[in-house]
Amino acid sequence: MRDRLSVVVGDITKLEVDAIVNAANEQLLRGGGVDGAIHRAAGPELQEECRKIGGCPTGEARLTKGYRLPARHVIHTVGPVWRGGNAGEPDFLAACYRNSISIANAQGFASIAFPAISTGIYGYPADEAAAIAVKTTMDALLELGGDPEKVIFCCFSEEGAAHHRAALDSILQ
Repeated sequence: MRDRLSVVVGDITKLEVDAIVNAANEQLLRGGGVDGAIHRAAGPELQEECRKIGGCPTGEARLTKGYRLPARHVIHTVGPVWRGGNAGEPDFLAACYRNSISIANAQGFASIAFPAISTGIYGYPADEAAAIAVKTTMDALLELGGDPEKVIFCCFSEEGAAHHRAALDSILQ
């Protein structure tokens, strides 16, 4: 499994993968953080396609083209806003990863890259989010088999990457 999962620090909008995952809002309209960066890099066509979709509930995921991104597609998923951990946040966050992997698998995508969903303005504790991200992704890959062959956790900071590496090491030991 270790050969299928990697952690990098970088700009997700620069990755040449079949799909990048966008930490979107429920309206799928351009927001801040990684969502804003993805929309800026993809161009206005992405916003138009998102408008036609009409939204996405928390925990679910939707697929669009990548337009001007090196990634051919964008999987938009809506993470939970952190409310202390007792409002179903772990289940919603796990659903984001599971549903994104499921779309990638159904589309036959060989590679996918995730940001650290919900850890920005949504306030999810980065260490807890990383543990959920890694465990859920590994479980989904084992359950579905096949694609994607390569999953990248693309973190904005070295601190975020350290949380993902620690989660990966913990699970694989």
